[in-house]
Amino acid sequence: MLTRQRDGAVLRLVMDMPERLNALSDAMLAELAGALDDLHDDSETRVVVLSGTGRAFCAGHDLKEMQAHRGDPDGGAAAWLDLFTRCGGIMQEIARVPQPVIAQVHGVAAAAGCQLVASCDMAIAAEGTRFGVNGVNIGLFCSTPMVALTRVMPRKAVFEMLTTGRLIDADEARGLGLVNRVVPADALAEETMALARTVAAKLGSAVRVGKRAFYEQAEMDLSRAYDHTGQVMVRNMLDADTDEGIAAFLDKRSPDWAQ
Repeated sequence: MLTRQRDGAVLRLVMDMPERLNALSDAMLAELAGALDDLHDDSETRVVVLSGTGRAFCAGHDLKEMQAHRGDPDGGAAAWLDLFTRCGGIMQEIARVPQPVIAQVHGVAAAAGCQLVASCDMAIAAEGTRFGVNGVNIGLFCSTPMVALTRVMPRKAVFEMLTTGRLIDADEARGLGLVNRVVPADALAEETMALARTVAAKLGSAVRVGKRAFYEQAEMDLSRAYDHTGQVMVRNMLDADTDEGIAAFLDKRSPDWAQ
């Protein structure tokens, strides 16, 4: 269901449930949670690529599983709250893992699938990919997906998507900041891996501390953000590998990093 493929320092996590459009079922959420948890102690992985098989990247929550809880004593309320809480936890965990996570997106990324793209650190989309938070079309406003989208896209654009259910294409998604770039479909995997390998080639300790600081400072006011990131840069400067990197640059040679 979620396969792991290693390519040097890049770990590919592939959602492999094409018959359900890689829906975020209970099983898929559990496997994603386990894979993300493993990353905290994974010194071999420097970058993660998240992709899907079949016709879609991810079509969102598994509606059949959700509907099955309507017969519960509380009408499904507890099961649905647990589902949305677990899903929200995974989206937040993507920001907490030390490695950059790149979404490799094709086909459709809808509802919680669009939320997943927005939650990743970077995203590359194939031409022809469509994105949407279209739950309103079936009477379910995408309230939890909008948390991620309003943090990476202009709010008015997100609100229009939420209230109309309109799907946007890859070029519009790029213009709105949801994805970094759009590439031909037959070059999607290659272009995504090229970006992953570029990031993986950087000093791992610097990228890890930088990713953490990136999300920390985003939640602070301007003065606190500068105070915090100044301290982060001091700790980064004290790293022996950073000393070597700067010395190598000044000496016009390649750095000999221990990490």
